[in-house]
Amino acid sequence: MAIENEIVSDSLDTASKVANRLDFGPSVIVSKSNELLTDWGLEGDTLIYTRTAILGFLVVAASFLLWWLTRNIMLSVIHRIADKTKTTWDDELVKNKFFSACAHLVPLLLMDYFMHVVFFDFKNLTDIGIRLTDFVIIFVLIIIALRFLNTARAVLSERPRLKDKPIHSFFQLAKIVVTTIFGLIMISVVFNIDLIVVLTSMGAMMAVILLVFKDTILGFVGSIQLAANDMVRIGDWVTMEKYGADGDVQEITLTTVKVQNFDKTITTIPTYSFISDSFKNWRGMEESDGRRVTRSLNIQISSIKFCTPEMLAKYGEIELIKDYVSEKETQIAEFNASNDVNRKVLLNGRNQTNIGVLRHYMECYLKKNQEINQGMTLMVRQLSPTEKGVALQVYAFTNTKVWVDYEVVIGDIFDHLLAAVPFFDLAVFENPSGKDFKNLKN
Repeated sequence: MAIENEIVSDSLDTASKVANRLDFGPSVIVSKSNELLTDWGLEGDTLIYTRTAILGFLVVAASFLLWWLTRNIMLSVIHRIADKTKTTWDDELVKNKFFSACAHLVPLLLMDYFMHVVFFDFKNLTDIGIRLTDFVIIFVLIIIALRFLNTARAVLSERPRLKDKPIHSFFQLAKIVVTTIFGLIMISVVFNIDLIVVLTSMGAMMAVILLVFKDTILGFVGSIQLAANDMVRIGDWVTMEKYGADGDVQEITLTTVKVQNFDKTITTIPTYSFISDSFKNWRGMEESDGRRVTRSLNIQISSIKFCTPEMLAKYGEIELIKDYVSEKETQIAEFNASNDVNRKVLLNGRNQTNIGVLRHYMECYLKKNQEINQGMTLMVRQLSPTEKGVALQVYAFTNTKVWVDYEVVIGDIFDHLLAAVPFFDLAVFENPSGKDFKNLKN
């Protein structure tokens, strides 16, 4: 039994010696350094300050060496690998300098680990040094997190399903959350305060925070509603008269929506305004088969009259409506004859009017126009009389949705219709000018 105890004791002693040889903790490094400096003839405070200076220099030199190696060797290898892969994630990480930020962590972690060794005899300096290195480490972690979020945003924004979604808003919110969390940790580390205490103190400042970040919070709520209800997408043509915006949506962020107007100016609108105010989104028109036309001709009321036989004979020579005029006149004649209408007075019975013939001509002209979509609603309707005459409104859809081509089509149609009005013994209403008053005076 005694022999067995002796064997166990020898084994433990051997293990202890091996452990001491493999131990590179602060006390061991300091002890070995002291032994070496004592052999050089140093002692007392001189030994302590010399050891601190030498160890500090070695740690700084090793940190810079590691930083150089990671920057010049590791990053070059990573960049080569990223160039050869087919994925876009690594390319975007390189583009956003994500790995460059990670390279700063290696020397900082080394300095943080050896701070106890360098300032072994200076507890206050050790505490201050660790706080400072921890502060810088957290700051670097913030940069790493933000660069990763930038990479994720760039990659996801290219996905077909997400390309027109306001993902910038979500990533901006993520940046705020990450920065806030790490910021609280930095405060906790620098001032040596428990994180729970920091969070409790922040609770008392919540009212101030809500006031400061009011626009951010409203913008986030607005962007969520815009995305959930699919109200606005990047690339949509929107019109918001309150802000003078009329153009394409270029960017949707947490607080603002950028609209590039057709004169190439940029209008920046608060995101929440798209929820609280009215705006027009032309996406429905762009996704449809045509663009709507709602433009009117204002006819002077005094020029409206019943058609005489002479007028009907003239209208019967117009190719588009000659069949209509004759058929309509036949129907009217049969009706008046069957009802024994006195035709000496045009007001009796049924009669065609020049504005009615014009309305039918406009409809026939639109139906023959190849630039008008015949598969969608097409009509010419008479609106209520106003102080500007009687409006004949064209309600139709063009085949083209391109703005410039659309305006050319509308211009050609109404050039023809305005020129056609006098053929029907009608006049287009216009406010009197100075020349009209001058002629009246004469």
